[in-house]
Amino acid sequence: MGEVHAFRSRKPPWFKVPAPGGARYRDLKRLIEGEGLHTVCAEAACPNIGECWERGTATFMILGDTCTRRCGFCNVKTGRPTHDDPLEPLRVAQMISKMGLRHAVITSVDRDDLPDLGSRAFVGVIRATRRLAPDCKVEVLTPDFRGEEMPLARVIAERPEVFNHNVETVPRLYPLARRGSRFLRSCRVLYNAKQIGGEAVVTKSGLMTGLGETKEELIETFGVLREHDVQVLTVGQYLRPTENHLPIARYWHPDEF
Repeated sequence: MGEVHAFRSRKPPWFKVPAPGGARYRDLKRLIEGEGLHTVCAEAACPNIGECWERGTATFMILGDTCTRRCGFCNVKTGRPTHDDPLEPLRVAQMISKMGLRHAVITSVDRDDLPDLGSRAFVGVIRATRRLAPDCKVEVLTPDFRGEEMPLARVIAERPEVFNHNVETVPRLYPLARRGSRFLRSCRVLYNAKQIGGEAVVTKSGLMTGLGETKEELIETFGVLREHDVQVLTVGQYLRPTENHLPIARYWHPDEF
């Protein structure tokens, strides 16, 4: 099992960002909250929320704000979801249209409680967005659907421009950081997405540094992802949402990235 040792230090200077509060940020916050929608930006307490929202971009989180899993790094609350809003896909697409987005990212909490594992909600958002904002490219950032092929195939059949599923960390740290998930299962999800979608769908994944991984583990993980047909990879520094979450093992310097 992976082990993380706390790194007690103030954030390094390259992580200093201004607090959100600009006019564009306030307008979007009012607009999104007024529609009863959720963004991963707010739910995950992302420190870059001000910068992104000032540019008029946001990642929409569908299927409510309560997750059926508890990852050690994530600020989204865990519990028994009660969210059931059949009009949510339409409302998200309407917001995408109002914002004039060229690239919309749609993600969700894990919904292991649903028979379709939440896949039909992704389908609904893609279809509604194609109708209301036809010039907008759609990226979906999905859960692993417990490794089941039918929910995945259902989403890929709608041909989102990008299929994203984050592995989040290196395999050794999964028991600590991603209980309920498995690294190779996530890799198979990405591989199957590419096999189903072909050239029409770009496959993408992401992971964090700062949880206790080594450089060698990162490079090995990159190789495994490439072997599973992942085309785009993002890597970013983990920032601890609260004292109840996994501690930061270290801050990686921008030069190391």
